Amino acid sequence: MPSVERDSVRTRNALSTLPVRAALGASMIYHGYGKLSGSGPQQAGQLMESQVGVTPGKGWAVATGIAEVFAGASAVLGLWTRPAAIAVLVTQGVALAKVHSKNGYDFTKGGYEYNLALMAIASGLLLAGPGPISAHEALESAAEGRGAKKLFRKARPNGLLRLIKLLK
Repeated sequence: MPSVERDSVRTRNALSTLPVRAALGASMIYHGYGKLSGSGPQQAGQLMESQVGVTPGKGWAVATGIAEVFAGASAVLGLWTRPAAIAVLVTQGVALAKVHSKNGYDFTKGGYEYNLALMAIASGLLLAGPGPISAHEALESAAEGRGAKKLFRKARPNGLLRLIKLLK
């Protein structure tokens, strides 16, 4: 394969996670922010108590909103992408099971179509990680250093570098 073609494939692969992260991130930020602003905590809290069966509903609504905003911001930045994907899987899994499953698949009828789409995107990011164009890669590169230091740290990563790689 010629060098130009290989570079083109690498570039496409590097760019491939950007729209996925942006779509999941924007959706989750919007979804979570609604639970945190204005009358959102009260309304979401009432829903949590009546449909999900958790109390105190307002506290759980705020916690869920924080988890969703964290997951969204992390996805957009490409930082802590896998923990963010797990947060999406948990919040949307609960929403699917407790709220949307009884309405069937159709999103327009309150169904779980949208939840499944978010969970599929999150699953992909859980497997793939943030991709090379991400805040995580920049942080990891800075922690590795350059030259001989980088080679040494790749062979024997310190605790900070191990933690960074774990949270990818």
